[in-house]
Amino acid sequence: MDEDRILELVHRERHLQPQLSGKKVFHLIKEELQDLGIKIGRDKFYDLLGRYGLLIKRKPRRVCTTNSEHAWPRFRNLLPGRPIEGPNQVWVCDITYVRTFQGFVYLCLIMDAYSRKVVGWCMHDSLEMEGCLKALKKAIKELPDQIDMTQLIHHSDQGVQYCCKAYTKVLIKNKIKVSMASKGNCYENAQAERLNGILKQEYGLGQTIKSKAQAKRICKQAIDLYNNRRPHWSLQLATPVQVHQGTVDVKVRMCWSKVNHKSVA
Repeated sequence: MDEDRILELVHRERHLQPQLSGKKVFHLIKEELQDLGIKIGRDKFYDLLGRYGLLIKRKPRRVCTTNSEHAWPRFRNLLPGRPIEGPNQVWVCDITYVRTFQGFVYLCLIMDAYSRKVVGWCMHDSLEMEGCLKALKKAIKELPDQIDMTQLIHHSDQGVQYCCKAYTKVLIKNKIKVSMASKGNCYENAQAERLNGILKQEYGLGQTIKSKAQAKRICKQAIDLYNNRRPHWSLQLATPVQVHQGTVDVKVRMCWSKVNHKSVA
């Protein structure tokens, strides 16, 4: 009878706050248990939760991929109020991590803000600048010859990889404008972060993968499917490649607001 009463109180709290830890649940119901004359310690309370499958699973440790505590120059956000009327006017960039049983690998992504096409990417063993630079050079290499690169904006967060001299030197050499989100404001780079979520949630990159080599193969396949097969509501159910190449008659209207956090799904 004591167990039934304890479980009733636990379910009451978990109904209101499903992810509340056992420690906090115990704290909330401790006085009621004492009033009912039920004596149970915290360890036995955890044992009870475990027997009935009521322990909260610990979420995997998140990996910070942005180090904005550095001395490199930062650039202002050029996007607020700017209309985007076609491909290769704004690129948005970010880094995300992928778990493998051999350790973390880091996926550097560059996406066209208008078409949502991934135009450059690199999976790298470390968070050093090299992965981002390889993704950037790949994106530049695939630009059509007729593109006026002086009209292209590269937008990122203020991570050290994007602010360092070697990276900005390539942008400036190619006459690409440099734009950065405000420090700590994820909404100002929401499109790139949304892309990370899609690749992890829909294409398996959020799981722990067997090896780094397999992670790279899965990533390549995921980006290919995302670019060529995944329809987007914001693209009127066209694919990023169709919009990027202009093979479908779709008018995408974009104007970057002060804090742009619209879905890019």
